[in-house]
Amino acid sequence: MDTLYWIIFAIPSIVVASTVHEYAHAWTAYKLGDPTAKAEGRLTLNPLVHIDPIGALMLIIARIGWSKPVPIYEGNFKNPVQGTALTAIAGPLSNLLLTLITAVIYNIFLTNSSLFVQSFVLTFALINLSLMVFNLLPIPPLDGHKIVRAFLPLKLRYSWEMLDKYAIWLIIILFLPISPLQTYTSRFISTILDFFLKLLF
Repeated sequence: MDTLYWIIFAIPSIVVASTVHEYAHAWTAYKLGDPTAKAEGRLTLNPLVHIDPIGALMLIIARIGWSKPVPIYEGNFKNPVQGTALTAIAGPLSNLLLTLITAVIYNIFLTNSSLFVQSFVLTFALINLSLMVFNLLPIPPLDGHKIVRAFLPLKLRYSWEMLDKYAIWLIIILFLPISPLQTYTSRFISTILDFFLKLLF
């Protein structure tokens, strides 16, 4: 896809995908008993309160990025570990849902549409899938790290939580272009994205 097309179509896609992703976190936390996100104005579909400028720029440039994390307080959940995991998975699931809805609309109504429409649809789907896959990686501070914790035996949870201290280094090792592991990380994510795109579109 032409770079200019990517930038033009990526911006509105990022706005919608990031906003829905973070709103899903806030809504789920609120429904499970934690009003922290609502109290801080994050239980809203207003994109201005959710989008992280650097994360959005990374999505445009590298096609992998992030939004402002929704604040939660585990102590408000009846089951802190489970509540945190459910809140965490809500974001990626919302992006998957948006992708599935987009795929259904595309396959029923838009397969013979103009290149402009098809480019927007595929970009929107790719942005949502990128947010989903990236956030499901089991490294801090991503959603996948919190989800995995819920499945670990109690004696392993403390060690898993201690990975938070190395979050920045893990991100650098896995995603920084100068890292020897970045190629493998990108290839892994690209393989998953290609699988979903071919399956759905």
